[in-house]
Amino acid sequence: QTRMQSLQPDPKAQYRSVYEALKKIVLTEGFWRPLRGINVTMLGAGPAHAMYFACYEKMKKSLSDTIQHGGNSHLANGIAGSVATLLHDAVMNPAEVVKQRMQMFNSPYKSVLTCIRTVQKTEGFGAFYRSYTTQLTMNVPFQAIHFITYEFMQEQINPHREYNPRSHIVSGAVAGAVAAAATTPLDVCKTLLNTQENMALSSVNISGHLSGMANAFKTVYQLGGVSGYFRGVQARVIYQMPSTAIAWSVYEFFKYFLTKHKLEKRA
Repeated sequence: QTRMQSLQPDPKAQYRSVYEALKKIVLTEGFWRPLRGINVTMLGAGPAHAMYFACYEKMKKSLSDTIQHGGNSHLANGIAGSVATLLHDAVMNPAEVVKQRMQMFNSPYKSVLTCIRTVQKTEGFGAFYRSYTTQLTMNVPFQAIHFITYEFMQEQINPHREYNPRSHIVSGAVAGAVAAAATTPLDVCKTLLNTQENMALSSVNISGHLSGMANAFKTVYQLGGVSGYFRGVQARVIYQMPSTAIAWSVYEFFKYFLTKHKLEKRA
């Protein structure tokens, strides 16, 4: 996804499809190359998702009781998802910066620690949060659409809200796909801010570091026009569908398991 969102890719890193990109990267750079940066993502994902779902459940219940007196309110779901994103992204944004820099073509960073130290030394701590406002601008609508779609799908295929792995997987995949497609333009801007792609910035006479979502939007349009905002949309949807499906199915399983265990203990 990071490679395909490049606005001025190296001639050796130009891809027409997700399959071609994956095949070319594996053949020319090694089997494990597409997984670079996965360790820093895994490190941040645990605490980020713990805060994310805890905040979502608490706010969803409180707001639903207020807005719809105990019923399921789509407005409450959207607001709860948006607020939960603030906590989630505060942890994940630095991890995302490191991951994307390591995934770039000819990345100069040999390890996660090397990347962190180099970025800190050359660009300062603020570099890890340079795209935070853009990340929030992208993820707040993403999560609002995501949670509303998930809860809507659950109402349609699992109206009694029982533990049903198949319904959680399908609902999670659909929610992830819809939200990913709708917010791709913001993700392209975020990738540009995270990677500070040298070839792209120099081609439009930008020296130093690009900052701010407004500047990122303007630069993306200068480099790729309207179609530039949707670079990598296929890769983004393909990535998000299994990601959200797995996240929801695992979350709903532990929610069911822990709630059932707690009720049995009380009985």
